[in-house]
Amino acid sequence: MSVLASGSTGNSTYIETEKGSLLIDVGLSCKRIEESLNTLDTSLKNIDAILITHEHSDHIKGLKVISKRYGIPIYANEKTWQRIEAKDIEVHSDKKFHFNPLEEKELLGMDVQSFNVSHDAIDPQFYTFMKDNRKLSIITDTGYVSDQMKGIIKESDCLVFESNHDVDMLRMGRYPWVTKQRILSDVGHVSNEDAAHAMRDVITDRTKRIYLSHLSTDNNIKELAKMSVEQVLNQYDIDTDNHVTISDTDKAIPTKIYQI
Repeated sequence: MSVLASGSTGNSTYIETEKGSLLIDVGLSCKRIEESLNTLDTSLKNIDAILITHEHSDHIKGLKVISKRYGIPIYANEKTWQRIEAKDIEVHSDKKFHFNPLEEKELLGMDVQSFNVSHDAIDPQFYTFMKDNRKLSIITDTGYVSDQMKGIIKESDCLVFESNHDVDMLRMGRYPWVTKQRILSDVGHVSNEDAAHAMRDVITDRTKRIYLSHLSTDNNIKELAKMSVEQVLNQYDIDTDNHVTISDTDKAIPTKIYQI
């Protein structure tokens, strides 16, 4: 897997098995998605499916052009499809598939489960991927991490986990108060510290790597996010030097391919 891009300007994650490859979200332009895939020695021509999490533009920006140009099968839940179509994004009926919350499908030899998160979209959901007793979970764009979410993503070998903002940076920053309230709310985004406390509840002996994702450009920095998360985890005797690696993501540079 590789996180192609992560942040408020665009999100997309690449997953590959011996049976093919897929993307979770296409929140960049078609050109930028293709350029990112090229750095991994692949291209949109090789993508077998796209899973959409919700209708916000930083998750579907490239969908209209990619769907028209490549005809890739697209998966989203029913309510999200309604919002996508309201944005004048057309997907041919034979490439449009429903993947509703708490549903499980087999894709590319993986057992894929969807689960709801708490965000100000119509019906936001993220996904876990299981194959050969290996598990990858992706969870961003949520104001908090519920016990149900934790139960679904627990026992993951690898997680892509939201660590959106530093609370003090956000409160002192340039955003209007209404925007700050939205981010801090239960349908906003998870802070560094809240993310770390949630990670503490889902990390097990099999968890080897966590990618900190969806970092705010204005209210976070990579070094601060990593330090904040590691401090909390270390307080709970979770060894971030030898047990689980905390890794960065970037808004423009794909992470190196990670073999789960």
